Parts: sequence; structure tokens; C-alpha cells
Amino acid sequence: MGGSNQYPEVVIIEEGMREGMQIESADISVDGKVELLDALSRTGLGTIVVGSFVSPKWTPQMAHVEELISRFTPAPGVRYTALALNERGRERARRHMPPLVESVEYPRTLVHLCDVFVRRNTNRSQAEEIAAWPSIIQSARDQGHSHAGIAINAAWGSNWLGPFSEAQRMAHLERQYSLWRAADVVVDRVWMGDPMAWNMPDQVSSQLRTIVATWPEIRTFHLHLHDARGTALLSAYEALKVLGPDHTLILDSSIGGMGGCPYGGHGRMTRMIATEDLVDLLHELGISTGVDLSRLIEASLLAERVVGHPLWSHVAKAGPRPRGAELFPMDLPFIETEEQAQHFRLGPTAYQGALSPWPHPISSPARDQLHALLRESADDQ
Repeated sequence: MGGSNQYPEVVIIEEGMREGMQIESADISVDGKVELLDALSRTGLGTIVVGSFVSPKWTPQMAHVEELISRFTPAPGVRYTALALNERGRERARRHMPPLVESVEYPRTLVHLCDVFVRRNTNRSQAEEIAAWPSIIQSARDQGHSHAGIAINAAWGSNWLGPFSEAQRMAHLERQYSLWRAADVVVDRVWMGDPMAWNMPDQVSSQLRTIVATWPEIRTFHLHLHDARGTALLSAYEALKVLGPDHTLILDSSIGGMGGCPYGGHGRMTRMIATEDLVDLLHELGISTGVDLSRLIEASLLAERVVGHPLWSHVAKAGPRPRGAELFPMDLPFIETEEQAQHFRLGPTAYQGALSPWPHPISSPARDQLHALLRESADDQ
């Protein structure tokens, strides 16, 4: 991953195999999941979450996570992680290290601003989360950790309680921050989750500015934004603009945009930022990712076949902005359907038989001039 002179360092965490699959059918075959995970591994993504170590009674989609891990082909240089919500889950995960590695998120303290969601999602109360902070901090001290993170979930709003204010968010973050500092542990990162898709670009940018101004030592910002209302990529872009080259911005995304939680009220419609849309945006901004976008698009189309229904990517359906040899033919016939639009990757076979009313070949003097200028520039070099 990388940044530019004006933007933060950007890290993408691919959540399709975890956040995506947990809301899809429990009947999806392990064979299909292995094929998709292997395809994602070949895209150049740096971190992939392979699944969750949770109770198959409540999340049957993760019942075969051990089999998936035993069968997929790890790619060199890729970090594979998994979610575990308690010590039993963490112990299960440790049995698969390697290929799994520990998450970079820990140690950290966490609280949900919505006490309804945390009860529905993890069968805990907000008070129990807060009561666990001292033991988390003591354990981190005992293990010799000198740096830690603070975290809030359901940060911007709740489908049961409504919106949360910046003052509420800061109060919960400040309380965690103070406990860590009292234990002589430096707080250098913050995680903010949005499981019910209440994020708004202006509120995300304002919150990040406040954190930067309040705690300059916090350099890593991790956003887990859902997209039920279509604002997640906008909010991520605002985060890119607020943070600078001395910061790291971690963004969770999911192949095809799939994702959601059965406890939040939107199901599959909760969605996430489609990884291919995020990568396309970053590349257009000049931010390097190390990801092969064409392979990522192929993985997105594979994901649709694996889950058995259309997903919500834009770039996988219309293609990235064409340049150079990828510019569209000027005699392109009428393109009307999703299948025909796939000519960006499949070529003329995608629109075979489409209506073509042009009686004569279409030419562009402007394009000819541009090509001539490019050739001259190449010759000068």
C-alpha cells in the first residue's frame, strides 16, 4: 500500500470472506469459498480476513472456517487474519497460525455507542464492555505492550437510538484514552465502526479533525464503514482529504461490496465499500495500492457466481476509466445491457449483434492529434 505527497498512507483490509460471507447463504460450498479466497490472494491485496471463529449456531456461514483455512493456497506477502470475539475463538484461531497472523488491532479497548446493537450482536451490554477495560489494559501491560488503540462501534448512529453526536463519540474515546495513559501506555491509533451505515462525509471529516487536534500522537485511523445508504466511499474520500502524509488510514472494504450483519436491521443491504471501487478511486488519486485492478474485477465477478446473485460494485460492471490502448473503439455499437458493458474486459464478443447505426467509420481528429503528441513526447524522451 502507499500514499502520495498529500494523502495518508492507505492500507486496505479485504473483508469479503468474513463480513461478506457472514450475511450470505450458509449453503455456499467450501469449494466456492476456497476458489474465491485464492483469487483474492492473487490480486496483490496485502491483508485478507478469511472468516470468523464464532459459534456456528448463530453464524452457520462460518461453520467450516477451519476447512477453508486448511484448503486455500496462501500467497507470499499476504497477511491472513480472522475475527474472534472471545478467548475461545482466539484459541481456535491460534491453532491456524500460520497461515493466520495476529491482527494489528490489539491491544485495544472498545465500546459500542448503541447498547441495543451490542446486546443483539455479541450478547453483552455496553456496561460489560466498559467494565472489561481495566483487565484489557492490565493484560497489555503484563505482556509488555507500550502502545494501544481506542475504539468505538456504532459510532455515528443506531437504527434503534438514532444519531450520535461528536461529543458522545469523544466522551467514550476520552475515557479509554485516559485509562491507557494512566497505565503509561501510549495511544497511537483509533478504530471506528459503523455497522448500521450512519456515516456521513461531513461528520466523518469533522470527527477525524477533532481527534487529530486533540491527540496528535494518534497516527493510525481505522474506519469500518457500511454502505446501506450509499455514503461509505464518500466518507472514506473525506478521510483521505483530512489526514496527511504522517498518518495511516486503514479502510475495510469487501469484494463486490457484500457485507452486513443479521443483527443490524438491513441484512445484505448493509453492504460495504466495494474493494474494486475503492482501489479504482485510490489509483485515480495517485495513491498506490499494489493491487492489480483487473484481477480484482475478475474476483468480484467470481464472487457473484459463488454467492449466486448480483453484487454492488460499480467498477466491475462498467470498468475503470479507459486510457491508451484501452480507449473504446469509436465505432462501438449501442451498448445497453450489463452484459454488453463487459466489453471493457471481454472485447467485441460482449456486444456481438448489438445495433450499430453508423453508416461510415467514426474518426476523431482530436484523438489523432493527441496520439501524435504522445508519440512526439516518447521520441523526445
